[in-house]
Amino acid sequence: MTLDSVFRIASMTKAITGAAAMQLVEKGRIGLEQPMSDVLPLLRDVRVLEGFHGDGTPRMRDPKSPITLLHLLTHTSGYGYDIFNPDLARYIQIAGLPSILSRRNDALRVPLLFDPGSGWEYGIGLDLVGKVIEEVTGEDLESYFRRHILDPLGMHDTSFLLRNDMAQRLVGTHVRAPDGKPVAISIEPLEEAEFHTGGAGLFSTAPDYISFTRMLLGGGTFNGVEVLKPETVKLMTRNAIGDLDVPMVHSNNPALALEVETFPGQVKKWGLTFLINTADVEGFRSGGSLTWGGVHNTYYWIDLKKRITAVALMQILPIGDPHVQQTMIGFERALYAAVPSAA
Repeated sequence: MTLDSVFRIASMTKAITGAAAMQLVEKGRIGLEQPMSDVLPLLRDVRVLEGFHGDGTPRMRDPKSPITLLHLLTHTSGYGYDIFNPDLARYIQIAGLPSILSRRNDALRVPLLFDPGSGWEYGIGLDLVGKVIEEVTGEDLESYFRRHILDPLGMHDTSFLLRNDMAQRLVGTHVRAPDGKPVAISIEPLEEAEFHTGGAGLFSTAPDYISFTRMLLGGGTFNGVEVLKPETVKLMTRNAIGDLDVPMVHSNNPALALEVETFPGQVKKWGLTFLINTADVEGFRSGGSLTWGGVHNTYYWIDLKKRITAVALMQILPIGDPHVQQTMIGFERALYAAVPSAA
């Protein structure tokens, strides 16, 4: 590993997509409470999956309310992920649709699992936000990110496109053999990918991504460059799901994700677009900190009270690997012990 090693950061892409969407909200080009069917025709015909009939066919109905940008940013739209939800995986198989992992447009033609705003389910909302950004700006996601976030922050090694020089620094992905030792696996490029996914897909480095988290910690500005207004960042870092809580994310694919309780015993909330722990953890991060990660075991957090942000990048499947969990606990404990102001 070197400081310029390149990683697949998967769902750490989501926060960058959220920041891009909030730039458009700032400019009045889209609204948080605006129905996104105004922008994406795909959302006009979406239905709610209530279950399955005796013959196995899906039981569907119309949603009771439209899907807003706020719903998509907070995982309260009703959209899920087939790797986490067995009912959605069953529907996708019956309908002959590709998984979101394929990055094909038909992967977005899936039903909701509940009415927008009535629950929380980790899903493809940010992939659809990426589509919204492209529709509103007329730019592909790579170009928009490049011009408005990545280049201004000096994040030159963050991209959906793996340049040759980045490919030479790319860290291989691994799984654990029965003896517990990491074994390299091959991940082939998607030849039929049809879009850049706002929910995943970016390559990045630790210095690049920490420039992004430092921008958020700095209230939207880093190294004199304003990416977001301070009031926008304040809005993004607050609970955005009201009385709803973030439940434990269950897995439908243990090869990619194990079930791990994040901050056990704590009520968890969601901002725009981060998990928020609501109580201090002694020797660790403060209540109100922002965090998320990627399926290859990449993580970040932003402690707004103690003014600390950290990024830890690994490349091993599945997320929730117990060895990785111990590494993360040790890393965070050591970091807070080493920073006098965090004591």
